[in-house]
Amino acid sequence: MQTAGATGTIHTPTATPDALSPRESVFPHGGRVVELFAGVGGFRVGLERSGWRIVFGNQWEPSTRVQHAFDCYHNHFGGSDSQDVNEDIAAVLDAVNRGERTIPEHELLVGGFPCQDYSVAKLLNQAHGIQGKKGVLWWQIHRLLEKSRPPLVFLENVDRLLKSPARQRGRDFAIMLSSMSALGYVVEWRMVNAADYGFPQRRRRVFIIGRRRFDGDSLQGPDVLYREGVLARALPIAPPAEGSLPDAEATPDFLLDEDLVRLTNAFGTSAGPSPFQNGGVMIKRAVWTRPVVADFEGPRQTLGDLLLDESEVPTEYFIPEEQLDAWRYLKGAKREERTHKASGAKYHYNEGPLPFPDPLDRPARTVLTAEGGTSPSRFKHVVQTPSGRYRRLTPVELERINGFPDGWTEGLSPTKRAFCMGNALVVGLVERVGRVLAEELAGVTISA
Repeated sequence: MQTAGATGTIHTPTATPDALSPRESVFPHGGRVVELFAGVGGFRVGLERSGWRIVFGNQWEPSTRVQHAFDCYHNHFGGSDSQDVNEDIAAVLDAVNRGERTIPEHELLVGGFPCQDYSVAKLLNQAHGIQGKKGVLWWQIHRLLEKSRPPLVFLENVDRLLKSPARQRGRDFAIMLSSMSALGYVVEWRMVNAADYGFPQRRRRVFIIGRRRFDGDSLQGPDVLYREGVLARALPIAPPAEGSLPDAEATPDFLLDEDLVRLTNAFGTSAGPSPFQNGGVMIKRAVWTRPVVADFEGPRQTLGDLLLDESEVPTEYFIPEEQLDAWRYLKGAKREERTHKASGAKYHYNEGPLPFPDPLDRPARTVLTAEGGTSPSRFKHVVQTPSGRYRRLTPVELERINGFPDGWTEGLSPTKRAFCMGNALVVGLVERVGRVLAEELAGVTISA
């Protein structure tokens, strides 16, 4: 089904996993949200559908003069009563600390932020600092949490966060958890594959939920992980095998050091795998973590469900016959001898195959930021049309794969539209988690 909307044609297929009716807010003020690293607004779309009200949104890309993502965000939300800020969040928080500006009160802080190096070092002028530039973004989130202490936090990151950096597996995530515990948060996490919950993309991301302690002493990690937690209710998982969680399971798997410098220096130095599994809970620095499996029986979408009719696809998205061999080579398996450009040394290069064309009866592969452009690529999606021709995906189809309305990124170049969708999240997953967060806030009194 398609309906005309303010942003163009809005694609709303029936019986899809994210086709939930808009929710009337249960809060007198709308359930206020501050959104950091907002991108083109995936968090906001999902949260507004689930009854929340965004009061402040920040998006700033330091490496580009033209702020494409913010322009898209502001185009859709600039007419609302929220503050939409296109500035370095560090500068914004500096101004807040000087009393020169304010960030509105809020019950929920959200953001999708890059996976980086969160190392901590003692500095002369602060209790904790950052080694190098890479840890800055997490510590800006921490600065705001430290100041505003919202009852709920909802963060998103790439799945490698649970095992980074390579030489100290899991250290970065351990630092995040310990620092949130110091601020009074119980934390849940889950590595979620959107396709496991019926969405049309095999996109894996880590969702992190923080709750200011609600009678934290009575919480048991396994109960939160499998039954009582926000993520367990929003995105159910299969129960543990009978007898695999005896009473002794209330004993945590390990404890995190409260000293962040010691944690930085010591965590993960045994050179083994990360101790963090794809699901887990942290309560007062005690960690329970398990490999978990999605439990979903609802409707499912595939890539083929979202494609435009062949007659609607612009000519430039069809692959010329003379390029097909290059596409097939890049998608195919390889076992080749190559020469290192710098050293001249010979080495063997091995690579497995990717489907060519992409199957239409499965969810799409993860959309990457390099999805746009006409040049042959190993990682861009290619589909075969009913007439037998091969083509790339259009910006509208990439928007649909992430659950955005058709034309959401219209106004940007096709390459930038694809880039923004490669950075985006699956809106329907945010909506499902947002509904449970709304129930959590409506029904629980936060301890001081």
